[in-house]
Amino acid sequence: MKNKKVIELLGETILPGESRTIDVEIAKLHTMTKVKVPVIIERSKIDGPTVLFSACLHGDEINGTEIVRQIIRKQINKPKRGTIICIPIINIFGFLNQTREFPDKRDLNRVFPGSKKGSLASRFAHFLVTEIIPKVDYAVDFHAGGASRFNAPQIRIAPNSPELKELATVFNSPFTLYSKNIKGSFRNASTNLGVKMLLFEGGKSLDLNDMITDDGYQGAKRFLNHLNMLNPKKEIKTPKEKSIFIEKSSWIRANYSGMFHGIVKIGSLVNKGEILATISDPFGKVEHKLKAPNTGFIINVNDAPIVYQGDAVFHISTKLEIEN
Repeated sequence: MKNKKVIELLGETILPGESRTIDVEIAKLHTMTKVKVPVIIERSKIDGPTVLFSACLHGDEINGTEIVRQIIRKQINKPKRGTIICIPIINIFGFLNQTREFPDKRDLNRVFPGSKKGSLASRFAHFLVTEIIPKVDYAVDFHAGGASRFNAPQIRIAPNSPELKELATVFNSPFTLYSKNIKGSFRNASTNLGVKMLLFEGGKSLDLNDMITDDGYQGAKRFLNHLNMLNPKKEIKTPKEKSIFIEKSSWIRANYSGMFHGIVKIGSLVNKGEILATISDPFGKVEHKLKAPNTGFIINVNDAPIVYQGDAVFHISTKLEIEN
C-alpha cells in the first residue's frame, strides 16, 4: 500500500519517501551560542507505523547515543515501510557538559509532561510530548546505569501489558524487568499518549561498551523486523537464549565502607550465601565479605573502587516470571 499520508513534524512537511534532518533549537548557551538537537527522519513510500529511537535523555549516558548512531550509520533507520525518527542526543546540554542533568540541575526524566513556560528541562519535556510523541506509535529509549553502576543489557516494561511483553520478547535482551512507570518520566508521558515504549538499560554513564552497543543494535533490528519495517537485506541475529523475565529485584548494599573488590560478573546466576565482593580498609588490616542474600541473577554491578556503607553495589533478581 502506497503511503499518501502527509506528516507534519516540527513545522515541516515530510512526504513519503523523504529523508530529513531537522535541527531543533530550544535555548542558547549563556554565551549566546546556538545549541541544536538534530531530529533525523526517514520515511518509506509504503504506509506503516512510526518508530522513535531516542537516547541520552541523561546527558552522560552516551552508550545509548552510540546505539542510535549505529542504527543510522548502518541505515537500519531506512524503513521498509512506515517512518523512523532518531534522536541520538536528547539532552544536548548534559552531553556537552558530560553531566546527567540539564543546566538548571533538573533531571529531564522527572519533569514530564513539562511546561511551555517552565524551567529549561521542563520546556524541553513539553516540546517532546507536544511535537514528537503524538506522531509516534512505538519507541525504544536507550539508557545506561549512573554513578559507576554497570547495568546488564535489559529491557524494562510496565507490568500487565501483553503487547509490551511481546515486544520485549522480540527485542530479546538477556533480561527483561517489570518496572512500573515513574511519574514525571518520559516513558510514563509516552504511555499516557498511547505510545508502546521499551526502555533499554545497559552499561554505565560516560562509557562505551561494545557488548552493550551490539545488544541494543541487534535488538533494534529484531524490533523493526517484528513490525515488518526492517529492510530485508539486513541480517538478523537471534540469541541462543531467550530473555529472562524478572518480576521482582532488590539492591544489595555495602555493609561497610572501604575499598570495593567485586568478584562476580554481570549477568551471573549466584546462589544464596555466595561471596559477591570484599570490602577492605586501605591499610591491609580488615577485609569484609559481602554475600548474596538470595539466589538470583546479578543485573547491576557497582564499578566504583571505593564505597561507603549503605551504597548500592549489586542489583539482584528476587523473583522470576514462570512460563506457563
